[in-house]
Amino acid sequence: MDQPGTSAAATDAFEGLGAELAPAGVVLGKMFGARSLMLNNKALACLNGDKVVFKLGRDSQAFAPALALPGAALFDPSGRNRPYKDWVEVPFTSHQEWPALAEAALHFVAGG
Repeated sequence: MDQPGTSAAATDAFEGLGAELAPAGVVLGKMFGARSLMLNNKALACLNGDKVVFKLGRDSQAFAPALALPGAALFDPSGRNRPYKDWVEVPFTSHQEWPALAEAALHFVAGG
């Protein structure tokens, strides 16, 4: 079941990321109560409403540009101003950037 506020377009785009990364061993799963892209039982991205949250690593080359996208923010699942240091939430308005960010997240999670 999709989270409230998740559009069909965002769901389709997210599932497309999973299909693109499947040859690298990425599978759809659940993490943080949301649809997630998983590699070896580790989440690299998850769908949160019409946003995708990517685990990029705060020191990666992809992190700062992702955070600079319009509407992007550090992922703060608790809402208590305690964001996860390696995760960036990117809205659907920047979905054209999602494939490159998914590749970067895959690279980070794979230890590369």
